[in-house]
Amino acid sequence: MMRDVLRGLREVWPMLMAYAPIAALWGAVAAGQGFSPLESVLVSAVVYSGAAQFVAVDLVKAGTPLSLLVFTIATVGLRHVLMSASVSRHIAHFPKLKASILMFWLTDEAWALLERRALTERLTPAYFVGAAVPLWVTWGSFTAVGAVVGNRLGDGAAIGLDFAFAALFIAVLAGFWKGSRTGAILLTSALVACVAKLFIPGAWYILAGGVAGMAVAVMIAEREKAT
Repeated sequence: MMRDVLRGLREVWPMLMAYAPIAALWGAVAAGQGFSPLESVLVSAVVYSGAAQFVAVDLVKAGTPLSLLVFTIATVGLRHVLMSASVSRHIAHFPKLKASILMFWLTDEAWALLERRALTERLTPAYFVGAAVPLWVTWGSFTAVGAVVGNRLGDGAAIGLDFAFAALFIAVLAGFWKGSRTGAILLTSALVACVAKLFIPGAWYILAGGVAGMAVAVMIAEREKAT
């Protein structure tokens, strides 16, 4: 058990370095909007969604009604529906309660690690913990640092910190590359997401890109079965 936890930790640790500055930046932004360090950490611990948290803090500042705030955050998090459905294939052998609890720690980066590991061997709850929980701990811990340090962190976007998550996720996805088949899926997903972003308000482009990518993957798989 501990061996799998350590394996997960060994594979996730480079991502922790990308999580830390973004979490600190959010903590600083939250402190600037009047959140106490404790409130900032609690939001990171419970909501645990970088994109949703940055969106939410702006909406709170603007005095957005609670119903709209919840709806917006849920829309931003729609991709978790797709990721959960994807990972659920590989953890069907987990006890139901344990699987449900572990899903709380499923993020984009944890999803990528779990999917990549599932390509070669069976997932275990211990590996899930080792690969996912350290991200949550880092996110909460460095939120506290940012909330205490405050505006002294400066503008993270000016030095590219706002792109850290995207760059990290692209690097992880590279491990899934299987030639033209993977390229077709990623290209379709990216194009549909970009078009949806231009014409559909909100974060629906995330769901649109994911569904388009899955549709192409299914069509490719069906064609391979037929030949």
